[in-house]
Amino acid sequence: MKGIDVSRWQGQIDFNAVKKSGVEFVIIQAGYGKSIRQKDPYFEQNYTRAKAAGLKVGAYWFSYAHTPDEAVLEARTCAEVIKGKQFDFPIYFDLENDRRSNYYPFITGKSNCSSMVKAFCTELEKLGYFVGLYISRSPLQTHITKEVAERFALWIAEYGSKLNYTGQYGIWQKSGSGRVVGVIGDVDIDEAVVDYSKIIKSGGFNGYPKTDKPKEEKPKDEKPVPQPAPEQPEKPKYIDYKIKKGDTLTAIAKAHGTTIAELKKLNNIKNVNLIYAGDVIKIPVRG
Repeated sequence: MKGIDVSRWQGQIDFNAVKKSGVEFVIIQAGYGKSIRQKDPYFEQNYTRAKAAGLKVGAYWFSYAHTPDEAVLEARTCAEVIKGKQFDFPIYFDLENDRRSNYYPFITGKSNCSSMVKAFCTELEKLGYFVGLYISRSPLQTHITKEVAERFALWIAEYGSKLNYTGQYGIWQKSGSGRVVGVIGDVDIDEAVVDYSKIIKSGGFNGYPKTDKPKEEKPKDEKPVPQPAPEQPEKPKYIDYKIKKGDTLTAIAKAHGTTIAELKKLNNIKNVNLIYAGDVIKIPVRG
């Protein structure tokens, strides 16, 4: 899926033209820092117009945090900005580095950076949001633990002809100087390998109601026939799940409340990056 990400720096955007050009989704900056005054001035306009054009929409929050506690405050401000809206793609914690100013947090080390990501994302998860991390490929591999990288949806920036990352991810930001009809000047170009909208809508995340199958009702004139009580079979310890196009083990594990490691062990999966549409895997049942 082709996408773009935008902020106030793109100014006025013709999202209908963007949609006609072949773009399917847009990730919109909601704001930055921990003050409500730092809400992106174009966020409301970009969200409304992108939705009206039929684009799938996600959001990101640019972090200035130096500690997990500051990351929590940023998450709460982000939640205040995005409340009442529906997002088809994750809400991303944008963790970047500017070595020239020594302001951004990578200089605080791998443990602290990973803790900030976890703090921001879990705070939003409590409110029902499907969340992720935006980060460049190199700092992802040096400043984020494997546990955090596998725990949240990844949107990875690396400009060039390929993404040199062997782990699972959802979106690749492949250019920072793309051109798209409807946007004046340069715009970031993204490529999604996971259709998050299906996962988010079916799971009832990001402002969408959870979809439950309606209960079948018996006709009013039908009288129940007494039946002998059947023997209660032992509850299965797992269910069968048929892999769909665009699925990843990360998304499957998150949607069913389990872990990649558990799925890998139960299904004897050798390479977690190689799963195929149509295959059936076992998923553990809780309770």
